[in-house]
Amino acid sequence: MEFDYIVAGAGLAGLTTAERIASEMDRRVLIIEKRSHIGGNVYDSYNEDGILVHNYGPHTFHTDDKAVFDYILKFTEWHDYQHRVLSYVDGRFVPMPISLETINQLYNLNLSEDEMDAFMESRKETVREIRSSEDVVLSQGGRDLYEKFFRQFTIKQWGISPAELDPSVIKRIPFRKNRDTRYFTDRYQGNPKHGYTKMCENMIKNKNISLLLHTDYKDVIKQLKYKKLIYTGPIDYYFDYIYGRLLYRSIRFVFETHDMESYQKTASSRYPMDYDYTRITEFKKMTGQKHPKTTICKEYPCFGEEPYYPYPAREWKELALKYRQLAEKEENVIFLGRLAEYRYYDMDDVIKRALEVFETELKRG
Repeated sequence: MEFDYIVAGAGLAGLTTAERIASEMDRRVLIIEKRSHIGGNVYDSYNEDGILVHNYGPHTFHTDDKAVFDYILKFTEWHDYQHRVLSYVDGRFVPMPISLETINQLYNLNLSEDEMDAFMESRKETVREIRSSEDVVLSQGGRDLYEKFFRQFTIKQWGISPAELDPSVIKRIPFRKNRDTRYFTDRYQGNPKHGYTKMCENMIKNKNISLLLHTDYKDVIKQLKYKKLIYTGPIDYYFDYIYGRLLYRSIRFVFETHDMESYQKTASSRYPMDYDYTRITEFKKMTGQKHPKTTICKEYPCFGEEPYYPYPAREWKELALKYRQLAEKEENVIFLGRLAEYRYYDMDDVIKRALEVFETELKRG
C-alpha cells in the first residue's frame, strides 16, 4: 500500500501531526500503533461502574498558549477545572506547591506576603552552584521544607536521591510567595468534556487518515510505500539499541472504586513521607462527573516495561544525545515527542511542538 506519510505512534504528537497533514495538506496518512487504542498515555475509558478514569494516570490540560488551546477546542467541548493538590506532611494536608498558605498552615503562622519573603530568606541555604534538584530546594526553601516535601518523595518517584537528579526535575515545581493554591497558574486549564479518548477520535475523523492498531511499525514498514515517516516511539528502539537502552521511569497504577460519593478533599493528594505510593487521584473531581460511587488511583513509581518518563540524570541525557545525533542523519524521518526526543513534555508542549514541526518541516517542505 502507498501513503504520503506514515506516523508511528498514536499519542498526541502523532495524532496532531496526522490531523494537520490530512486537513491542511490533503495528503494520505497511515497511523501505526502497537497498543489496542489511540491517545497514548492520555487514553481514558469508563470502568465497569461507569466512572471515567485515566488509564495511564491523571491528566489535566493547562497552557498559556492560546493557539494550542484553540487547536484542541476544534475537537472537544471543554470542562473548566482548576487543579489543586494537597500534600500530607506532619499529619496534616497542606497545599502544594509551597505557597504562603502552605507555610502558614504547616508552621501555624499568619504571615503576610511581605513577611513570607523574610521567612523564606531565613530558611535558605547558601549553595555555590546549582548542580542537582537538591541544590534547587535548599537554595530556595531550606533544609526543613526539603526533608518534608521533596527528599523522600523524589526517592519514591525516581528511585534515587534529589542530589543525583538534574535541577530541571524540581525547577518545574515553584515556590510561591502569595496565596494562590492552584497547582498550575496557566490561563487555560481543564479537561475535554467527554474525555481525552473522544477528543483523540475526533482528531482523526478524516478520510485521508487510516489507522492500524495492535501493530509494531517495524513489522510492516518495509511493506509500505511512503514519502516520510514521523516517528514518536522510543528513540533507542528505532536504532535497535545500538548504544544500549535508555532508562525510563514507569508507574504501576492501582485503581479502587469506593461506595461513596467523595473520597478526598481535592482531586490529587501527595504523600511525600508516608506509604509506598506517591499520590492518590480521584477522577470525578477532575472530570466533573456525577456518580454515587467514586474511583481513585494510587501510583507506585517503578522501573517497568512501559516508558513514562525520560530519566533526568546526566548519564541518560548524554546517551540520548548520541541517539539524537544519529537521528539527525536519518533522511525522510522526523523524531517527535517525549519518547522520540527523550525530553519531558507536558501535553500542551507536545501539541505545540507537533504544530511547529508541521509548519516548519512538513507544510513548507
